[in-house]
Amino acid sequence: MRLRVLGSSAGGGFPQWNCNCGNCDGLRRGSLAARPRTQSSVAITANDRDWLLVNASPEVLQQIRETPGLQPARQIRDSGIAAVLLIDAQIDHCTGLLMLRERSAPLPLYATAEVLGDIGTGFPLTRLLGHYCGLETRPIALDGQPLAIPFLEPLQLQALPIASQPPPYSPFRGQARPGDNIALLLHNPLSGKRLFYAPGLGRIDDNTRALMTQADVVLIDGTFWSEDEMIRLGLSSKPAAEMGHLPQSGPGGMIELLDSLSATTVKWLIHINNTNPILREDSPERAVLDRHGIQVAHDGLEIEL
Repeated sequence: MRLRVLGSSAGGGFPQWNCNCGNCDGLRRGSLAARPRTQSSVAITANDRDWLLVNASPEVLQQIRETPGLQPARQIRDSGIAAVLLIDAQIDHCTGLLMLRERSAPLPLYATAEVLGDIGTGFPLTRLLGHYCGLETRPIALDGQPLAIPFLEPLQLQALPIASQPPPYSPFRGQARPGDNIALLLHNPLSGKRLFYAPGLGRIDDNTRALMTQADVVLIDGTFWSEDEMIRLGLSSKPAAEMGHLPQSGPGGMIELLDSLSATTVKWLIHINNTNPILREDSPERAVLDRHGIQVAHDGLEIEL
């Protein structure tokens, strides 16, 4: 089984188009030891031919161009993307569906009932794509059973609800429901290896922690370094927790959580906001991560199980 990180940034990418924070300005000027990143998405394959796209970012066309395996060119019009799975209904995770509209058949889409509800009403992608290729929706039941995705066999993929916020356009913003946001546990029975994927994570409950401890690799929310990051920079009045993300630093933060896992667990941060100092490869914050054995995901990273 192979997972490729197509995009490793939070919403807006890095640099963000309208942002002149130290990170974005420094990257544009070439004065920062950092690399650009597109918005968060990964692709998973069990056979190197058929891929599950997990989240469809606004840069999906660029991400496809940069990933030759997603265009196998078996016929005049073709794609290695066999289906899409949405972990939530955030705009930076589902807008790319519009870019896949030229398909000749409905696009298989796996998502929870809550996510399908939001993209059918508040952000009516379902109705919009009905005028083009259409969507073949496949609701995800959060019953603890592996999802039935034939082209990924023998890989087993389990979805679980996690604590985070629905998108700002959702009528349930501030009233989070199980299913607004999910994590994935991938298990390769041939190797016995497991990977836990959660690019959006507001807090940790016992069920989430239990699944994380089973994983050989975790690929997890790296949005903010500190709880007040956006407030200190004058970019938002909201702390990280209110935006649905657990920051890395501070008591109960992501570093503390990852330290509690086995020393053999491979730990990656993904969905990194453009303001986060860990984007700077020579920053003190990146050095802290290094000391804790935590790595920062980048576009093009590949993980094999």
